[in-house]
Amino acid sequence: MRLVDITNDLAPSGTLRASINLGNPVLAQGTPDAPAGVTVDIARELGSRLGIPVELICFDAARDSFEAMAAGRADICFLAVDPAREETVAFTAPYALIEGVFAVRDDSPLTSATDVDRPGVRVGVKKGSAYDLFLTRTLAHAEVVRGSEGTATFTEQQLEVAAGIRQPVVDFVATHPGTRLLEPCFMEIQQAVGTTRTRSPQTVGFLRTFVEDLKVTGFIAEALIRSGRHDATVAPPAA
Repeated sequence: MRLVDITNDLAPSGTLRASINLGNPVLAQGTPDAPAGVTVDIARELGSRLGIPVELICFDAARDSFEAMAAGRADICFLAVDPAREETVAFTAPYALIEGVFAVRDDSPLTSATDVDRPGVRVGVKKGSAYDLFLTRTLAHAEVVRGSEGTATFTEQQLEVAAGIRQPVVDFVATHPGTRLLEPCFMEIQQAVGTTRTRSPQTVGFLRTFVEDLKVTGFIAEALIRSGRHDATVAPPAA
């Protein structure tokens, strides 16, 4: 399949519309008018290789970014791989890995992340986030409580546990005396590039090869360093 055919399939409008989640500070920073971060760099690099302009469509939450992708208002997205999303989105292999962690109050009887799944434990999460989807699927006894942010819901509703991605939770604990982190991480969040499953296999294959190239050449590592994010690691090459 020729590059022009892939371009027309992926971005039929002639502009690559990239859905950017500013709600994940590890992957995107700044404002809707001036976004930055590894996802922005990947989108612009993809547009450059395709020879077309890029439109960055910014959202405050992963669920909104996903909905834009599913509704056809974006051509590519940057989301965590999850079975619920894979019904709609064709993902590349992950380009970066982020840890999901829990926080509790100092007087909590919970001493490890493995202690959380028990009756009477309520876990605050950001609605529609990767860790919301994961915990909803995997917790057998604890209750998932959704809100604008896991830490905010934890505080506002006096919950037993807060869940989130590592660095924001670490920052929360550092600025909220009387709270502490639970180790180890409860999940490894695999961040990938995605597009709708309506795209051709050749287009999806092109995206997957593109992401592998960015990992191998150091593009992803350099973008993470440039944005000051040392709380994510470059995913290993796909098998």
